[in-house]
Amino acid sequence: MAKSETVRNAERLVEVMMKGNDASHDAAHAFRVRDLALSLAHEEGLDSSPISLEIVELAALLHDIGDYKYLRNPSEEKIVENFLEKEGIDTDKSSKILAIIKKMGFKEEISGVTNGSHSPEFGVVQDADRLDAIGAIGIARCFTFGGSRNRVLHDPNIQPRSDLSKDQYMNKDEQTTVNHFHEKLLKLKDLMNTKAGKTRAEKRHKFMEEFLKEFYQEWAGKA
Repeated sequence: MAKSETVRNAERLVEVMMKGNDASHDAAHAFRVRDLALSLAHEEGLDSSPISLEIVELAALLHDIGDYKYLRNPSEEKIVENFLEKEGIDTDKSSKILAIIKKMGFKEEISGVTNGSHSPEFGVVQDADRLDAIGAIGIARCFTFGGSRNRVLHDPNIQPRSDLSKDQYMNKDEQTTVNHFHEKLLKLKDLMNTKAGKTRAEKRHKFMEEFLKEFYQEWAGKA
């Protein structure tokens, strides 16, 4: 199916706005999430509605523009809203896209914002973003982000934090990269929304478990 002009414009916006980010949250991440979200949407039966697919694709593409981790200017928080308005996206569709983006983050999960019912479109977009955070790609992204913030790989004396609040999760200054697996990534399998997402998450989760097992053995000089 041919891309709409709005989707092509969204892709260009993503490339411009995410150009300065490290490779854990670059344009390639947004494009992978878009592809995953559309694939999950088809498996979940949303492909019967072109409107649903458009909501899914645009929310997935634009979800990390204005991310607090990379915010350079407070005005960037309005970029997606302004883009949708400029593209002539109707108010109902725009509000659904913005609601998905606002509520899909892990920090919102911790704070209880996403508890309760949600739309099928939300489910596939959030699952897609979480799938890209686990498995082989997730491991690569985790260490890329940690390296960009000069975090140590691992310190046995620093334990993963449990029962995190939203503020604690957002403040990772004293944490190690490996602890991020325990504080977030290993939890994502059980937080998937869709049947298709759950199935894919199982394989990626097992890959991370095997990686960590090998990592700890090598760290201790046992492998």
